[in-house]
Amino acid sequence: MLKSLLPNFIKSLEDKKRSPSTIIAYRADLEQFVDFAEKKQKPYIQSIGKELIEAYRDTLLAEKYTPKSVSRKLNAIKTFFKFAVEQKHISSNPAQDVAHPKTEPAKPKFLSKLEYRALRDTVRSDLRTAAIVELILQTGLRISEVANLKLANVGDKEIKIEAYASQPERIVPLNKRAKEALDNYLKNERPKSDSPYFFVSKNGKPLAVRNIRSTINRYIQKAEMPSYTINDLRTTFIVENLKAGVNLVLLSQVAGHKRLSTTESYLELAGIKEAGNKQELEEL
Repeated sequence: MLKSLLPNFIKSLEDKKRSPSTIIAYRADLEQFVDFAEKKQKPYIQSIGKELIEAYRDTLLAEKYTPKSVSRKLNAIKTFFKFAVEQKHISSNPAQDVAHPKTEPAKPKFLSKLEYRALRDTVRSDLRTAAIVELILQTGLRISEVANLKLANVGDKEIKIEAYASQPERIVPLNKRAKEALDNYLKNERPKSDSPYFFVSKNGKPLAVRNIRSTINRYIQKAEMPSYTINDLRTTFIVENLKAGVNLVLLSQVAGHKRLSTTESYLELAGIKEAGNKQELEEL
């Protein structure tokens, strides 16, 4: 039966070192699909066709799931049936040609000077959070890069971001404002810990991405800016530097963009037609 294949599929994801959050999401999404198939009297994998999967997609949309959520659920189904073909439970993948719902990419947002100064005021008494906010605003680091930042890689004027996934190692300039915020956290709030990581929890363990995200987003809400998220701090860094005339190649390298065109795509958001030639980052 379709349901009986799920445990082996989940184990295959674990063997491939997929993230725990991905595995949890795939399991939930597939259990929901199996329930739909059984209600349609299609409990066996051999009885599942493209039409049923399309009907499931359309039912989710009719139930007001967002196109993005439906697309994620389809990815889980497609990956599951690909696994089933590889394991020779079926000869062809019925989900392969099922189209994803059309989604409108969300336009990136950035904070105004007044807004990110208000956020600074809100986090001022929480030295760890203040350091993270300042670090992203002044360097444009990704959340995962903040979480994986090590004490040994923070210098007086630059930070080394170690290579990870498909990202090569890079050096990011560290200005005075960010350095002061980091030092303030180290000297006055960071717990004593043997952890090599810069940001740690109260019990000295490395700070997880989800904790960084939820904390920053909570402070953003507290600052009465509910339309923003932590990701918008990185966008703010890029936009403000483009507005200040920073060289596009330099900014692309610092931001860790693989393609220069990715950095160029922010020009319209910044309200300018072409980047400048300034060879030093702007201090926000």
